[in-house]
Amino acid sequence: MRTVLVGNIKGGCGKTTLSTHLAAAFSAEGKVTAIGDCDRQGSSLNWLRRRDPALPTILGLDWAKDVGDTPKGLERLVIDAPAAMHHKDVEALIDISDIVVVPVLPGAFDEDATARFLERLSKVKAVRKNKRIVAVVGNRLRPGTRTSDRLDGFFGGLGFPVVARLRDTQLYPTVAARGSTVLEATESRAKAYAAEWGPLLDLIAGSGSK
Repeated sequence: MRTVLVGNIKGGCGKTTLSTHLAAAFSAEGKVTAIGDCDRQGSSLNWLRRRDPALPTILGLDWAKDVGDTPKGLERLVIDAPAAMHHKDVEALIDISDIVVVPVLPGAFDEDATARFLERLSKVKAVRKNKRIVAVVGNRLRPGTRTSDRLDGFFGGLGFPVVARLRDTQLYPTVAARGSTVLEATESRAKAYAAEWGPLLDLIAGSGSK
């Protein structure tokens, strides 16, 4: 089983958007997939309740109180981590994960909070010894703006380059409202936004499996 942890101590940065999209991508590949929702708000689980049964199946695991067992035969697990992650929580979730995906919005406050989270990650033994991949994703970017353009340089200087850049669009809340993703959307404009997920999905696909 391959496990992807989506986390950041900054709330509202798009953890659930990334979690649901990654789960949808894995499920579309025919992999038995689940989302472990660790957030008390249960956003990923609510998204699953709105999902059309005709779409590829994704299992929902309520881990708001405790990280539980995974179903037998599970091939892909996406963990939607809570914003309020303590040091022990970070280590425990990384311990059961293969890849850590860190979404960040453009802007000084988000960059500062994410920098602190990445610093915390860098002190975790598995990350420090390069046994876990850390992938930073720029989220809700507006091309041509100064705040968006500075992301690559900012995180590149920290040793965690941005591996994917997702543009800001109202298509994301539109598809979320029906339990879907831009990867599954039929709108004509969806194809261009779906392509932006390619680098992240390629990185995960090429990371090997357990």
